[in-house]
Amino acid sequence: MARNTKRRPHYSKRRRSRKNTDKSKPATAQNDLTQAPVEPAPISIDKGKLREAALERAKKRPIRERIRAFFRRETNKDYKELIINTEALERRVALIENGVLQAFDVERLDEDRMVGAIFKGKVQNLEPGLKAAFVDIGQEKNAFLHYWDMLPGANNDPSIEIVRENKRKTPHNRVEAKSIQEIPKVFPVGSEIVVQITKGQIGSKGPRTTTNLSLPGRFLVLMPYAGQCGISRKIDDKAERSRLKRIIGNLSLREGMGVIIRTAGQKKSERFFYNDLRILLQQWDEIEAKMKTQPSPCFLYQEPDLIGLTARDFLTEDIDRVQVDRKDDYNRLIENIERVSKKSKSKVSFFDEEIPIFERFNVERQIEQTFMRRVLLPSGGEIVMEETEALVSIDVNTGSHKGDRKDGKNFILQANIEAASEVCRQMKLRNLGGLVIIDFIDMKNKGDQRKVFQKMKSSMADDKAKHNILPISQLGIMQITRQRHDESNSSGIYEPCPYCNGRGIVKSPRAVSIEIQRKITSVARKVKEENANSEVSIKIFLHPSTLRRLRGPDSKLIDRMERNYGLKLNFEAAETYHVESFKLIDETTNNEIR
Repeated sequence: MARNTKRRPHYSKRRRSRKNTDKSKPATAQNDLTQAPVEPAPISIDKGKLREAALERAKKRPIRERIRAFFRRETNKDYKELIINTEALERRVALIENGVLQAFDVERLDEDRMVGAIFKGKVQNLEPGLKAAFVDIGQEKNAFLHYWDMLPGANNDPSIEIVRENKRKTPHNRVEAKSIQEIPKVFPVGSEIVVQITKGQIGSKGPRTTTNLSLPGRFLVLMPYAGQCGISRKIDDKAERSRLKRIIGNLSLREGMGVIIRTAGQKKSERFFYNDLRILLQQWDEIEAKMKTQPSPCFLYQEPDLIGLTARDFLTEDIDRVQVDRKDDYNRLIENIERVSKKSKSKVSFFDEEIPIFERFNVERQIEQTFMRRVLLPSGGEIVMEETEALVSIDVNTGSHKGDRKDGKNFILQANIEAASEVCRQMKLRNLGGLVIIDFIDMKNKGDQRKVFQKMKSSMADDKAKHNILPISQLGIMQITRQRHDESNSSGIYEPCPYCNGRGIVKSPRAVSIEIQRKITSVARKVKEENANSEVSIKIFLHPSTLRRLRGPDSKLIDRMERNYGLKLNFEAAETYHVESFKLIDETTNNEIR
């Protein structure tokens, strides 16, 4: 059957067609695209207006939820929402609190989630100098395994209080080393070993792994080989800790296994822990069956995608509403929630409006801010963030401040406190880690320095990543170390720049393709609202690398876009255009579409 090509995109290159040299189109369409895009000005976001909009949405909650909040005395509680957006290539989850973006996660649908995955591999080589082994797990890069991470129970977390021992009394088939000196004998080159990824591949470094496996559930973390049971120290209520200790003592654990009660387990009845443990043991039985039957290297277990993680980790008691913009994801989220927390079903709703969900809740503009060097502060100051391979440097500037005292002392403290709060938020949003250096505006008053330090500690208190904060030094510098399990968010949008051999960054063709598709969709939606029967002809000027992406992996998406919106898309590519630049021209009016 012949394919219908009535609205098939027309692809062309300037060098091959005289038609493309038409002088009627704007001359700037070519000249502008030979240069890199101008860095956008920092976005000023009115958090007051975001809060007002969020409070209006809070009033529209189901009557049952509002009555429940009233009796819990939660009427003045912050209104928290989870927004889930799924597109052809990405799934994004945003946590907004009173309308302000507080957490953001991206899942690239053409890539696997590596952190938490379990593999059966082979020791490829041992490096005594590094005290590390490199393990072939069947991936592009060999996994890095430090000798310390090969010892049983070596990853004991100081934030966990051990309350029960469940050591194995009978020998098992798992090979273990009792000391670092024994590792070369116990795990020689070529021996099989089961590892779990704790940190994904970053740049040229392979994933970091451990042999101390753990399976997180909603309320418990199962550690098949740990033999110790504990409670998160973040649960600070003494009566609640005593109750949870009794629950741990009543859990029927297999010999040699350990569990940790997560902070989400606070105030939960005992049956929730029994159900969680049953699900985790079923998962472990499946992993163990693969471990015994499949040859190495092989894949054994993978953490759930963002929909599964939302049901398991993100949808906690303090979340008021969840909005999902794809029906399949909505149905799957409901199925996951029914297994772990049926009460939370009422919080989930399907978003079926025409406007994109992230635009509807003012999330898109806030995400754009996370890729900018400069971030504005409410008082008029600003922070400038630079991410390098070795560290992240953050500079706090006065900018066009709105201080209310002529000597400026009040403003300096105010700007630094605002900067401390915003830096914490940006580190979580951008997934920044490693060593972070913050250069605050100079404060000679020790009391002011302590206030900024305390503000930083309180703002970082709910950060799930392990971190350490040092007081402001004599040079006015604050040092922070923050654990990072994966690459920062900017690394998924940018790739090494071909213009300077990796010394700079530009957006990838995939990222530019997504931007073009979003722009076309936005334009088509507006035209359709004005005149549903009109057909729009758009010419897109772009770099050949982006065109190859649109003609290859994304060609079906372009075809579908044309059919759904009644579009006619023509593309013109030239090597002289910058890889990040593109321009849309309305061929009917010959005007640029902005």
